[in-house]
Amino acid sequence: MADTCGTICHAAEKVMEAGATRVYAILTHGIFSGPAISRINNACFEAVVVTNTIPQEEHMKDCPKVRCIDVSMMFAEAVRRTHNGESVSYLFSNVPY
Repeated sequence: MADTCGTICHAAEKVMEAGATRVYAILTHGIFSGPAISRINNACFEAVVVTNTIPQEEHMKDCPKVRCIDVSMMFAEAVRRTHNGESVSYLFSNVPY
């Protein structure tokens, strides 16, 4: 999860200083409040990948580095399985795409 992105941008800078050639951020929830989008735009990330647990359309318009993965089918399947008394842990190795 990332909110204002100060910590993650600082970490990206440090790994680049340590010799990384590319840095990607993979986040479950991109809150992106305050200076977050500006920080991401100015940071060394190749991409910042988030899920759509929070709407990302505006963030993606403002920052080409933000990419979004749709997890709605996985959550829908988890709800269906829970409702029907089926295994939810099955989803950990069989992602429904």
